[in-house]
Order: sequence, then C-alpha cells, then structure tokens
Amino acid sequence: QVQLVESGGGLVQAGGSLRLTCAASGIIFRINTMGWYRQAPGKQRELVASITNDNTNYADTVKGRFTISRDNTKKTVYLQMNSLKPEDTAVYYCSAFVAKYQWGDWSTYWGQGTQVTVSL
Repeated sequence: QVQLVESGGGLVQAGGSLRLTCAASGIIFRINTMGWYRQAPGKQRELVASITNDNTNYADTVKGRFTISRDNTKKTVYLQMNSLKPEDTAVYYCSAFVAKYQWGDWSTYWGQGTQVTVSL
C-alpha cells in the first residue's frame, strides 16, 4: 500500500510562518501530481497548491504567501507558508497521484491531515 504522513502543523500568530512536510512510502513506482488541500470547519475541502515535475499551481488566496516544492528522491512534498492569516486556519491534507507499478495502477492517496491554527 501507499502511505502519506504529514508533519509541521501547529499554532502560530498571524504574520508567522509554518512549513508542512508530507512523505510518501510503500509500493511506489512513480508519483505524478502532489498537492496540499485544506478544510476549515463547516467548509468544503479546497485545493491550496499542487505540483508536478514541470509546474506549480496555487489557489488565489495563497499566491505570493505559500510555496510548494518537492524532493522526488525522498518522495516528499513541502508547503512553506508565510504571512499566515487567521483565515488560513484549517486541517491541511497532502495528496499524491501514484503509480504502484511500472505498468500502472494509478490512484490518489491522502494523508491523515495536520492542524494549522493561526491566531490574531
């Protein structure tokens, strides 16, 4: 199977920074898109940022403040979050689109989530 484990969440004051990390492990031949999503209480899960080997994509609400990156050798994706605002408070989930074998078997996998809380 494939596991995604997130870390780096926590409590921070507005204007502060946090760095989230998500490491993939298990039966993995190739990882295509990796991404970060978030879900605030009472709201739907939304895309924060995604990354392939060629490009990145950001939600308008985080452009210029968040940076997504990946290390393919470590099968890890990062989310550097700067200038945090109270409205960034949510559970953050990482995702990865993974082929388990050379012949395919592509699926999207999710981490368990990590809480980010931004106080005034």
